[in-house]
Amino acid sequence: MGTTVAATSLAKDYDLPWVEKYRPHRVADIVGNQDVVARLQVIAQGGNMPNLIFSGPPGTGKTTSILALAHELLGPNFKEAVLELNASDDRGIDVVRNKIKMFAQKKVTLPPGRHKVVLLDEADSMTAGAQQALRRTMEIYSNTTRFALACNLSSKIIEPIQSRCAIVRFSRLSDSEILDRLLRVVEAEKVPYVPEGLEAVVFTADGDMRQALNNLQATFSGFQFVNQDNVFRVCDQPHPLLAQQIIKHCIAGNIDDAYTGLKQLYDMGYSATDIITTLFRVVKNYEMVEFLKLEFIREVGFAHMRIADGVGTLLQLSGLLAKLCKVRERCKA
Repeated sequence: MGTTVAATSLAKDYDLPWVEKYRPHRVADIVGNQDVVARLQVIAQGGNMPNLIFSGPPGTGKTTSILALAHELLGPNFKEAVLELNASDDRGIDVVRNKIKMFAQKKVTLPPGRHKVVLLDEADSMTAGAQQALRRTMEIYSNTTRFALACNLSSKIIEPIQSRCAIVRFSRLSDSEILDRLLRVVEAEKVPYVPEGLEAVVFTADGDMRQALNNLQATFSGFQFVNQDNVFRVCDQPHPLLAQQIIKHCIAGNIDDAYTGLKQLYDMGYSATDIITTLFRVVKNYEMVEFLKLEFIREVGFAHMRIADGVGTLLQLSGLLAKLCKVRERCKA
């Protein structure tokens, strides 16, 4: 019987997405945003948690931080003293009036100085009415319940709620922080890889740890080996080396060669948005004179804006190449 339970547990662990399998359970294990982590550790040790708003880009550790903090504060009482809701689903006023209010009224025996925790993920999706109702609930039950809201944009949370919370801002993770965690995962999972493969995973993630782990697992599941080509095939992104060649030709003033490279990418079926995003990230990391780099980024930014407005044609991208060559001529003069 014991062996069967152990085998079932192992199978469940094996089937877990790596994002969940390697999710930190202690605040100290969270990757990146060191200042934020230090603040949360102080709260975890002191035990007096204020209402919190965690804002920042996706995949930077907002939900993980709240769960880890709640685990450290509540210990064995975690299951009965934490209500986790995803506000992008449960976003109406009825949820605040029913689920949240009932949970806030529930009696739970906790150590002195500890409070029940309501975690609202994607809180910026909540309707204005629900947020107004939540404001009142936060006031009434402030003696027993603390609220933690995770959102991408804190500006979408109404000001009365913002003023009742401490706002914690997360930023994108650096490439080195993501790479460090990926190395631990590939070691634990015994993933065959080459260093360029992990660099490609980091490039596709763009500061998003969730994306990095998902891309790594997808590449390993699909090809059993992590190298550059496999990663870009799985993620279906334009290869940065091709984008690099285009920029190199623009810097040299060879618009015909640059256009040939662009046409090659376009004919592969990539959208103008995919191409312009990759071009931007390549320009940002390309070794060139700073003034020229700033001018290139400016032109790429304008082109990106026009593409976002719906003008995603090959002509638009070709015009960008002409402008980049022109900028280069101006800088030389």
